[in-house]
Amino acid sequence: MTTAEPVRLLALLDAFPRQTVLVVSDFVADEFVAGEISRVSREAPVLILRHRESRLVPGGGGNAVNNLADLGARVLPVAAVGNDEAGRALLRYFRRKGVDTASIERLPHWTTPRKTRFLAGWTHTAGQQVLRVDCEPESLPEEVRRRIQRRARSLVGKANAVLFSDYGLGVVTPALARGIIQGRRRPVVTIDSRHDLLSYAGLGITAATPNEPELEAQYHTRIGNDTARLALLGERTRRRMNLEALVVTRGKDGMVVFERGRRHRFIPIYGTDQVADVTGAGDTVIAVFTLALAAGGSFYEAALLANYAGGIVVTKRGTATVSREELEAAVRADAAHS
Repeated sequence: MTTAEPVRLLALLDAFPRQTVLVVSDFVADEFVAGEISRVSREAPVLILRHRESRLVPGGGGNAVNNLADLGARVLPVAAVGNDEAGRALLRYFRRKGVDTASIERLPHWTTPRKTRFLAGWTHTAGQQVLRVDCEPESLPEEVRRRIQRRARSLVGKANAVLFSDYGLGVVTPALARGIIQGRRRPVVTIDSRHDLLSYAGLGITAATPNEPELEAQYHTRIGNDTARLALLGERTRRRMNLEALVVTRGKDGMVVFERGRRHRFIPIYGTDQVADVTGAGDTVIAVFTLALAAGGSFYEAALLANYAGGIVVTKRGTATVSREELEAAVRADAAHS
């Protein structure tokens, strides 16, 4: 535990089910196709996999929604899917969980973003990813984006927090975010932008959670083990975007929290640095971080809980979620060993 009372973190977890989070996001269908290695093909130097199973789960911003639902929050997702099997599967998935899908646009001539990962292994072994195939849609029609903006604006007043998840797939843009949050009651507003975080500067966003490679890409540089450079770029980003806080995730090196008026603070990794799968870990981090802020947590407390969540979720294979029970167990176990 790092300078936060366990009882305080547990109280925040208890408050999760009383929170409502509006999630405006790029949905992705994460498909996993697993097979056993049969032999090498005679047609080409590639493996032949004997199909074992296929599964499809929410990815991208849909994974953030899924994590929030599993943490007990009420979630209001605003997104778009195509009228295809992947889109219908995502809608079925969330309806089974009791998530309100009324504000998810169903578009007849649009392709649901899909990432198909092929996993190869032997009998009784975990599959290793050997190929990923991405299916990305054409640009989103402007009239659809306007409908999404209007719908999200109508829901802001019902939410304790707004989470934007921008995967660069057409739904979430700086203009859309501006139209949703400016001039409205100001709940907590967080953003996870994969490719263009700095374009959201000056929009009234509370906090952002980039990973270190995303921060490096924004400044066309490399941080590596240079913590002084990390500190410089983190604080520069926070100031440039006029954020109250910036949390940079660093994989095996944990997190660093930048806050207005405070010196940055490092949080060491929770758990082991031997991970099973990092797929979707950033979605879990921002979901827990946002929900903890909505529940009244400080930025540092929210980052601590998000750090626990990140450490837990990377031990699971595929796109996964964490539960309040898992987070509670982690807080208690960490406190017992500190």
